Amino acid sequence: MMHRRTLLTALLSVLSGALAGTLAVPAAQAADPAEIRLDWATYNPVSLVLKEKGFLEEALKPRGIKVRWTQSLGSNKALEFLNGGAIDIGSSAGAAALLARINGNPIKVVYAFSRPEWTALVTRKDTGIAKPADLKGKRVAVTRGTDPHIFLIRALQSAGLTEKDAKLVLLQHADGRTALERGDVDAWAGLDPMMAASEIEGGAVLFHRDAAANTWGVLDVREDFLKEHPDLVKTVIAAYEQARTFALANPDALKSALVNATKLPDAVIAKQIERTDLSQPAVGPAQAESIKAAGLALQQAGVVPAGTDVTAAVDALIDPQFNPAPGR
Repeated sequence: MMHRRTLLTALLSVLSGALAGTLAVPAAQAADPAEIRLDWATYNPVSLVLKEKGFLEEALKPRGIKVRWTQSLGSNKALEFLNGGAIDIGSSAGAAALLARINGNPIKVVYAFSRPEWTALVTRKDTGIAKPADLKGKRVAVTRGTDPHIFLIRALQSAGLTEKDAKLVLLQHADGRTALERGDVDAWAGLDPMMAASEIEGGAVLFHRDAAANTWGVLDVREDFLKEHPDLVKTVIAAYEQARTFALANPDALKSALVNATKLPDAVIAKQIERTDLSQPAVGPAQAESIKAAGLALQQAGVVPAGTDVTAAVDALIDPQFNPAPGR
């Protein structure tokens, strides 16, 4: 009897230890999805190279994961897609990402695809508009929730004006260009490459420029996707790095990818590329400062609630854990 009790005690001890060991094992990562969904955008030249060259498809092929591409016509659309779960990773301006997060869109910024001067205030030669102060009472085309919109707000602030002092006409970027050239509006908060096209093909005038007030082009990831599939986010960024490095080494291929996607002339695309820096992909203090400055300006303008801790919101937005190794 004692011998049997000893054996039973030993067996229970072994089972208890095995169970405890099982409970101590970290939770496994979520199973691979059948596909990963990304956007491409003409304001994100690296996305066009990535899509055209198939670097991500090649990296994911051994795992049987497909790549689905969706075009974003502006930061507002990319952020809508992310918020609605239509894509997993999307392209936007840094300040637009901050505004979206403050408004409840659960995203993280994980990569900088460009440091662009992609927006300016644009008018026709015949309007007499030469500075932001001249926009008082004027019709201005703008895409709400994008870097051009935020740029417009800050430009009006610099002249002691607010959005209410101008007559905003809400249009997507391409329609804003058309409205300006047709005479339906007096000015436009432009975005490349449509802005470069209007400048070269339509004789438009960029009457207010401020490169420092253009916030970075960034990749945003849904927080739930980031938590469930950090390895896939890492794979996407590695593929983006492959495309970015290729674009820098092959400027003609970059230009060709943009021409193919936009159907715009070489001269227009050259102007866009001239205003686009692809050399700084890591996210951190530089993006944080730029985005925070925009956020504080939006708060002063009443777009961001007065009680919002903008600095804390920026800190919560930017996630540098996937930054490429220095020197790459």
